[in-house]
Amino acid sequence: MSKSQFLLDKNITFLNHGSFGACPKPIFDEFQRFQLELENDPVHFIQKKLPVYLKEAKKPLAKFIGCEMEDFFFTPNPTFAINTVMRSLNLQKDDEILTTNHEYGAMDRTWNFFCKKTGAKYIRQEIKLPIVSKEQIIEEFWKGYTSKTKVVFLNHISSSTALIFPVKEICDKAQELGLITIVDGAHVPGHIDLNITELNPDFYTGTLHKWMLAPKGSSFLYVKAAFQNDIDPLVVSWGYESLFPSESQFLDYQEYQGTQDVSQYLCTPKVIEFLETNNWEQISDDCKKIVRDNYQRFCDLVNTKPICPITDVFLGQMASIPIKTSKPMELKELLYTKYNIQIPVMPLNGSVYIRYSINAYNSQEDLEVLYQAIAAIINTTDLIEV
Repeated sequence: MSKSQFLLDKNITFLNHGSFGACPKPIFDEFQRFQLELENDPVHFIQKKLPVYLKEAKKPLAKFIGCEMEDFFFTPNPTFAINTVMRSLNLQKDDEILTTNHEYGAMDRTWNFFCKKTGAKYIRQEIKLPIVSKEQIIEEFWKGYTSKTKVVFLNHISSSTALIFPVKEICDKAQELGLITIVDGAHVPGHIDLNITELNPDFYTGTLHKWMLAPKGSSFLYVKAAFQNDIDPLVVSWGYESLFPSESQFLDYQEYQGTQDVSQYLCTPKVIEFLETNNWEQISDDCKKIVRDNYQRFCDLVNTKPICPITDVFLGQMASIPIKTSKPMELKELLYTKYNIQIPVMPLNGSVYIRYSINAYNSQEDLEVLYQAIAAIINTTDLIEV
């Protein structure tokens, strides 16, 4: 698939799909079509059409992510979703939230805020690198479990280290222990297979605007039925004690939170149609192969070692290369301003990673551009140590 089918700047080597995604033109056209329909007759659209459109959007997404449409609602992003869950948890002083030291920075901040307010404790259990097996991750994770553990919070695919975590196995054990399970699957939908019912978490959030290619600000929060009456709305509005309640108080509370443009959510049927029409499963597999085929080569260039076995057990359409630099932000800026490469350089736990993402608009040539740029930086600056 050509880069021309996306709205990306053709002069930029874009290797950062993982941060905010990229939207194809047909999907963006659908987004603007809904926006125009809203502006043409806003009252009728919001009061009459919107409830119908939301159901039409949720139905194919429910099938795509493997759950019932009554069990999730759209959110702008996973941070919004996790804040909704966090504020509804009845945790007490010294109760523990068990997580890993590979979580997304916004999530760490969310839980740190919560813990300062409640006296609960956020336990960032170390998962050592390099990873050698799923069993290693599972064993190290549960070393953080104590009698005070009440919640397990886990990313499905980590951001800085781009690793696929054994969420199913951890959720299964957590359920046996009677723990609440919350999964941040921001990078999962459209990236690796997802069936929320089979994973069986209590809460699961994922984005559509990353690997599903939806317009920005499109995500969802799944809540298991047993928890739905306990989840307060992050914003209290017309859905609370509704004058015209639906069959689901849960959805009334969460889906009607004042005036907002939700055109990005309504594009969901078009998003899924685009993926299916363009055989996205095969495209994704091809992209994953490019990611794996180049990983060792880049590690060799910067004289580091892979952080996991180079297999589809741990790697999807992203890979994070350990890189020795004391100036990660300067390195990222140089790659963008001098070499026209958009790629993240991210510190985590005392290490730094340069993470490349590969999607349909990328090719091996894009990674050659990156390879040559890094080689030139090594030879001409002190930003990278080898």
